[in-house]
Amino acid sequence: MAPSTVVRADRADLARLTTTLARAFADDPVFHYLAPGGFDHRRATLAFRMLGINMIEHGEVWRTVGHEAAAYWAPPGKWSVPWTSVAKTVPLSVRAYRWKIPRALAFLSRIEKVHPRDPHYYLEILGTDPSEQGRGLGASLVAPILDRADDEGVGAFLESSKDTNVPYYRRFGFEVVSEIKVPIGPTIWPMWREPR
Repeated sequence: MAPSTVVRADRADLARLTTTLARAFADDPVFHYLAPGGFDHRRATLAFRMLGINMIEHGEVWRTVGHEAAAYWAPPGKWSVPWTSVAKTVPLSVRAYRWKIPRALAFLSRIEKVHPRDPHYYLEILGTDPSEQGRGLGASLVAPILDRADDEGVGAFLESSKDTNVPYYRRFGFEVVSEIKVPIGPTIWPMWREPR
């Protein structure tokens, strides 16, 4: 897919993007772990909206022109969303996670402890509608930011929530740096990419 088919998203795109991402993450172990009563498409869209609002304000949200795929990226020094911004999206979080909010906060805290402190681009979310997978849409959202990271001489970081995605990210130069095993929950694979 040509880079011209990738554009920066804004709030007006979130309704379509959150639906796409909810479909993309329907089998995601983390969402099943955090979702009250199991995965729920409506609550997943609320969670992606909350994340999207925060990332549009403090990072970058990129999408394919047809909204088939999206990526939430944080540039160096902006991976941690300020609490003032998190507070603005609390109503969405409550509606998305309901009584599992303490579990979601504990999970986030555990993940943040291993987040690298070196300058890097952070790929928080990457998802493609399942009906559109295999067409290079995800790669079109990853490659330009990695090129920018290389130009700036900084790394890139992500957390893979599925072991089957680890080989996909290795294609871009990411390598597993640790494993986070959540008690009675999913395993997460933090992955780092050195600049080239």
